[in-house]
Amino acid sequence: MQARPSERLELSRWDRWVLASRPKTLTAAAAPVLVGWAIAYANDFFHAGAAIAALIVAFAIQIGTNLHNDVSDFQRGIDRPDRLGPLRVTQAGLISPQEVRRGVIICFSLAGLVGLFLAVRGGFPVLLMGAASMLAALAYSAGPSPLSENDLADIFVMLFFGFVAVCGTVYVQMGSIPAEAWLSSASVGATITALLVVNNVRDIESDRLSGRRTIPVMFGKKIGLLEYNLLLLTAYGIPILLYLLQLETVSVLLPLLTIPLGVRWSRFLAQHEGPSLNRCLGGTAQLIFLHGYALAVGIALPAVLGL
Repeated sequence: MQARPSERLELSRWDRWVLASRPKTLTAAAAPVLVGWAIAYANDFFHAGAAIAALIVAFAIQIGTNLHNDVSDFQRGIDRPDRLGPLRVTQAGLISPQEVRRGVIICFSLAGLVGLFLAVRGGFPVLLMGAASMLAALAYSAGPSPLSENDLADIFVMLFFGFVAVCGTVYVQMGSIPAEAWLSSASVGATITALLVVNNVRDIESDRLSGRRTIPVMFGKKIGLLEYNLLLLTAYGIPILLYLLQLETVSVLLPLLTIPLGVRWSRFLAQHEGPSLNRCLGGTAQLIFLHGYALAVGIALPAVLGL
């Protein structure tokens, strides 16, 4: 839906760019970095400069990806007038495609510049992770077969928002990746992938018309709901596994306190469809942060208390 002239006047230039950045999705950038911080701290390797740099890079890549997705979907005709999701600034005429693309360049340039500091600390592996992350961000919405248009998007999210983000944050501080980092990556990545599932379930009909082949489009809403629930089971099962394997103390079970919120949004996803699932999208984004924050606290708490 195109924004009316009066609506455009109500939004300042700053507000338009905030809208374009999709602030609710930034929990997906923050949560894995927080967990990476906690793992490094618990192992007595926390480095403030590297930790903050990792967060800046994560935010810059996330916002750059959002902007690139906004303008690419508009120019490829993916964002149809009947789109059910939150307003897209390019489609609505709030920001020109040229400006949005400049925003993408600025975000990725910032990520690259700050990433150089991390590369000095971590060497070639950090360069490789950074380059792969930015290439994957571009491939998400561009190229002959964009990741966002098929079931590879789920793997992409788990890989880069889970394993690369958490383990990368740990590596630039510790120079190595302990077992708890790999397992924690899967826990965080599962909640973030669940956010994508909500988006895909909401957009089943419009995605089908646009030719997208997401898991819910190919197999139906029931399979999408099953995927969502399996991802949440993974997110909550891994802290238990960390405790049972004696890789962490009992405080690592703190994320289990968010189970009622997970159950709430699982039921909501099962009972609703279409635009009403935007509430589930926001709720799952909140769950990502609360789960990730609780996991980070649970990992770091023994070191904080000197246990």
